[in-house]
Amino acid sequence: MTRTIVESKTKTAVIGFDEPFCVIGERINPTGRKILNAQLEAGDFSMVASDAIAQVAAGASILDVNSGAVFQNKMAEDVRYADNNFVEPPLMAQLIELVQQTVDVPICIDSSVPGALQAGLEVCEGRPLVNSVTGESERMEEIFPLIKKYNVPVVAISNDETGISEDPDVRFAVAKRIVERAADYGIPAHDIVVDPLVMPVGAMGSAGRQVFTLVRKLRAELGVNTTCGASNISFGLPNRHGINNAFLAMAITAGMTSAIMNPIQIPVSEKKLNAKREELAAAGIIVPEGIDPEVLANLTGLGSTKSKAGREMESIRAANYLMNNDADGSAWIEFNKVPASAGGPASRRDGRRRRRA
Repeated sequence: MTRTIVESKTKTAVIGFDEPFCVIGERINPTGRKILNAQLEAGDFSMVASDAIAQVAAGASILDVNSGAVFQNKMAEDVRYADNNFVEPPLMAQLIELVQQTVDVPICIDSSVPGALQAGLEVCEGRPLVNSVTGESERMEEIFPLIKKYNVPVVAISNDETGISEDPDVRFAVAKRIVERAADYGIPAHDIVVDPLVMPVGAMGSAGRQVFTLVRKLRAELGVNTTCGASNISFGLPNRHGINNAFLAMAITAGMTSAIMNPIQIPVSEKKLNAKREELAAAGIIVPEGIDPEVLANLTGLGSTKSKAGREMESIRAANYLMNNDADGSAWIEFNKVPASAGGPASRRDGRRRRRA
């Protein structure tokens, strides 16, 4: 059975047909994250480190590292900062070195700039995943020599010079062409992880069914592993977690083997908690002055003030168990353990009675 091996210096992640679903954490990406982008421009990598730790704690097996930052302030001083070919290579090397110092999971090097991929490959320890190559001829000729030289796996996105087709048969044909061109470079199919491209179901009602059909076909006819940007399916819809949960479980059943996604539940900010306090006060509900912020967040349905595994991770763990990719349900049981409060009665698990004072 197809197995794609991704390694750090000390750990191995396996993407495979008979393996637990592989979660590739997406949060180390400045695109659309103004605060992270600003921090990176200022040379502050603290959020990168905290995101790396939180994603691994939530269950990510691989961390995607994207260097697509836009340094507006530096552009005003130096026109070179308007060019991603100038910005991304050194930034990618810095990001990867920091992530490797912070956590020990494998890395997915993510950029549209070949120079950034090269810079990442030069400093990355182990056997990273590269994100990505497309079906565009020029892109394949740029990326496949790097993949062959460093003997690493690559994400293959099913679009080409014509763009992204709404026809799943066209997307399959693009994936097939990528796999065949990779073979010309001596790159085996097990080192190609195809992204069949997930469309928003809000814009295309058949988007989910299309992906499930494509995944089955890619697995049966090309023998490749698959991935996707999981949250694309719910774009623009309310209760995105509900859609994402159902999609991930169904995609796993169809044979999808990994996803690039956010594994953590974003902590509730103090600003949101204060707004909720004001809302309750306006409704005549008195909130005790000294209430624990975590208790308030839980009681009011805001979530948690702590960084923890997101709801999508629950769906993935359950699907792993139901697909018999969780031996004896041990991972599911571990995931659902209620942590004992420090110093409280539940924290004492050695079975001994407490002595009376």
